[in-house]
Amino acid sequence: MISNDKLISLAKQYGTPLFVYDGELMLERYNDLFRFIPCDRLHIHYALKANYNPALLTLLRDAGAGIDAVSPGEVVLALALGFAPEKIIYTANNMTDAEFDRVMKTGVTVNIGSLSRLKKCAANYPGSRICLRFNPDVCDGDNVMTMTGGDLTKFGILLDDADEAKKIADSGNLHIIGLHEHTGSGLQHAESVLKSMDNLMAIATKERFGELEFLDFGGGFKVPYKDDEKAIDYVSMGRQIAEKFENFCENYGKKLLMRFEPGKFLSAQCGKLVVEVNTIKHNRTRTIAGCNSGFPQLIRPVLYGAYHKIVNLTNPAGSPQIYDICGNICETGDRFAEQRELPEIREYDLLAIENAGAYCYSMGSVYNLRPMPSEVVLNNGEVIDFRRALTDEELTAQILRK
Repeated sequence: MISNDKLISLAKQYGTPLFVYDGELMLERYNDLFRFIPCDRLHIHYALKANYNPALLTLLRDAGAGIDAVSPGEVVLALALGFAPEKIIYTANNMTDAEFDRVMKTGVTVNIGSLSRLKKCAANYPGSRICLRFNPDVCDGDNVMTMTGGDLTKFGILLDDADEAKKIADSGNLHIIGLHEHTGSGLQHAESVLKSMDNLMAIATKERFGELEFLDFGGGFKVPYKDDEKAIDYVSMGRQIAEKFENFCENYGKKLLMRFEPGKFLSAQCGKLVVEVNTIKHNRTRTIAGCNSGFPQLIRPVLYGAYHKIVNLTNPAGSPQIYDICGNICETGDRFAEQRELPEIREYDLLAIENAGAYCYSMGSVYNLRPMPSEVVLNNGEVIDFRRALTDEELTAQILRK
């Protein structure tokens, strides 16, 4: 873990706002999954959408990870960083014909989640090896916006349509080498993972899909964002996952590969956003601590109502007080935290917003024309990469295409 003193030192060296990533911790989480799930055919494909920092991706590549990509751009980046096509699975939804054609030419495994797209694939790419994404009919996650199973979701082919999917695939001599499902992000219940596995394996019969090489059970492993959150027993859950999968393979008559696609689980805890307080304001019933970042640079609190722990790095022993931690964007909802107790915050104090390694920088924008922060990546305590923030002039040049 990166110490608070180290964060202060990095902030002084590189300026703020600053994303700081701990590569060693990310690799530890990656290896945890192999420890939790005792299956010698387990493959981990990192959900690149969670964080596309090249230095972090390179560490995962060298550790043997694959990539879960959801756009042609993510496929292009993964290939450029040296991920082999066979280590990449493309799981986009509502893709255009042009996007599909572009990705099919790369040789990566394409994961199809609608009968409509499957028909087009059968007509235009007969004989291809593909994966099918099914809706697992299990709904779970830490926010309704990130639940990807059940009746209200746009994702996946209905389990009831498995025979129709097989019929369409046969019409184009498509080879179904994998089946996929994903329940949601931040799964709250271990049994949801097991139930979604059961539902996918129920349709994965040798008679229906006889050429399977892998089953992909998505991601969504929960990480704690609050100190008092109940931890999931991943050791017990992993053992049940492995037993369930091995029983399936025995019945199927072939030892398939098992895939998972974690994003948040690997990178959330490895990242922190360090900001500087520049304004203390008392508005009758509220004390506002204004800082030099805003929701375009870490959008989860305003978008999902997400909780991120905040640490006062430079006055940790201050007398506790209640604050709204606000950003510098021209919107009232621009808060990282509301009515949060923290050690006394003074102007020019440095705050660290924790669990900022997943769906923070990658969901960022330059709203209000504020450039995204710099990023620094550490591994084994040493800086291995620094990505400087654009200046206002460089951002303007991009907009003007100069």
